[in-house]
Amino acid sequence: MSKWKLITDSGSDIPLDLANELGIEILQFPVIVGDKECIAGVDFSNDEFYNILMNESKIPTHSQITSIQFVDKYKQYAEEGVEHIIYVSINSKGSATHNNAIMAKDMFFEENPEYAGKVEITVIDSKAYSIAYGYPVIESAKRLNAGASCKEVINYLNDWFNSVEIFFAPYSLEFVKKSGRVSCAAAFVGELLGFKPIITFVDGEVKIIEKVRGEKAIIPALIKNAKNRMIPQTPFICIKGCLEEEGKNLEKEAIKAFGNNSQGLYSAGPVIAINAGPKVVGIVVKCSPKH
Repeated sequence: MSKWKLITDSGSDIPLDLANELGIEILQFPVIVGDKECIAGVDFSNDEFYNILMNESKIPTHSQITSIQFVDKYKQYAEEGVEHIIYVSINSKGSATHNNAIMAKDMFFEENPEYAGKVEITVIDSKAYSIAYGYPVIESAKRLNAGASCKEVINYLNDWFNSVEIFFAPYSLEFVKKSGRVSCAAAFVGELLGFKPIITFVDGEVKIIEKVRGEKAIIPALIKNAKNRMIPQTPFICIKGCLEEEGKNLEKEAIKAFGNNSQGLYSAGPVIAINAGPKVVGIVVKCSPKH
């Protein structure tokens, strides 16, 4: 078996201890809080960041991972004898990071021609956010550690990303309004009437599929839409921000509705919380392939 390295970025929301255990490299998106550049998981926990979001007058931002960073990382692993580097990126339609990784691949081989034919670099666009691409990266690492080939894992990843869908709902429209996910006018009307959007991602594009009135309607609507789309008895994963009770309730109700166990309840990290807000819950399911 060729020596491999699996890389992703912090938008995947994979817990750092689990990533270390499985040998996954996580490249961190810089998060700008005020005038300070921070690193999630180092300078603050997810729970601490939720408090920052709710108390800062200016919403923090995050920037992309640069081509230079990718070139340095490719060279590091090539020098260590890695034969196949696989990088799974955040949705390319929401970040330039994926394209930076592609450009870095060309730059790396131009600067280091001695590795041509010796090192293979595969860059995969997840077309997704959060644990929707973190989960298959976790599973891929487990498979590689158990002896699966890189080709088998790449096929698994491509199949997952061709069929995964995320359904999520913000309990507050403040952050989706500021991020542009929902127009200011629509958000104002929604807040006035008590409507909450049920949002999905299809091929990396944001789409509001339903509006429900009141917070109590959110979890039933998420489960209804997810169940209508998911392939029965396939893995599903739940997401929560600072709403611990609502996240646990979503997972519990989903288990009852789908008839199989959840693959976990994961916390949304800064990249997701900045755009959707800390008061968010979501569910990730595998659906019929989109193509």
